[in-house]
Amino acid sequence: MTIAITGAAGHLGRLTAQLVLERVPADEVVLVTRRPDAIADAADAGATVRHGDFDDPSSLAGAFDGCERMLLISTHVLGNRVAQHSAAIDAAAAAGVGHVIYTSGENAGGALPLVVAQEHGGTEEAIRARGLRCTALRNGLYAEFQVAAAARAAASGRLVHNNGDGATAYVSREDCAAAAAAVLTGDGHEDRIYAITGPELVSQADLAAIVTAITGRPVEAVAIDDEAAAQLLVDVGLPAEAARTYASFGTAIREGVLDGVSSAVEDLTGRPPRSMREVLEAHRSELEETA
Repeated sequence: MTIAITGAAGHLGRLTAQLVLERVPADEVVLVTRRPDAIADAADAGATVRHGDFDDPSSLAGAFDGCERMLLISTHVLGNRVAQHSAAIDAAAAAGVGHVIYTSGENAGGALPLVVAQEHGGTEEAIRARGLRCTALRNGLYAEFQVAAAARAAASGRLVHNNGDGATAYVSREDCAAAAAAVLTGDGHEDRIYAITGPELVSQADLAAIVTAITGRPVEAVAIDDEAAAQLLVDVGLPAEAARTYASFGTAIREGVLDGVSSAVEDLTGRPPRSMREVLEAHRSELEETA
């Protein structure tokens, strides 16, 4: 069984590739990336590294040759992801890939105030429309994305947010990689949907309490509205449209549509997922630098 992993030079791709290479022979692993030089170590270990750029479909013509399963890691270009993903799906189908595992998002395709949910839903549908078996790994929000906010809160004593009283089960990137590796190297996962979440719901008040406990500095959760949240992101350099998109995650959490908790990580990997506290503890130095 030859496995392809796209986005293999990214954070999630590298973590997943490392875990897969621990489980299967290196000559059964194909890593596809825009930056082959960035994963030269994987090539040295025996994996096949191929260039592929989702924005250049011609570069994907031979990227998946000989592969039977593919991990399609979602790209970061909001608003254009379905087109990018479809280029990879078409190339995979042409190469004879039969099963695509996709790193989707929680509540993909649902009625959410999130453009990303529609993009994830559109990609899942594109996989099925090409007649391929699909496994959707609907990853929750990354716990690691909260580190920067936690560091700012430790410095200022204020955790500013637009989540209201809502909560979500933040999941570590390492657990997402472990779940993906388990599906890639296991059997019986075709046409399944897995909600990949952390072990517990965490509100911003909870997060503030965790930061306080780790750093010893009191941190207060301060709620603001969506417009103010988007403006804060503009103030730190994000374009207005991107700022509104990222602020919409707070809206979705506040409205309770990202509040699922699943046992899928433990079911797939045999160990419980990391908690928000564990992730922030691993980044203690970054929090204490600013505190």
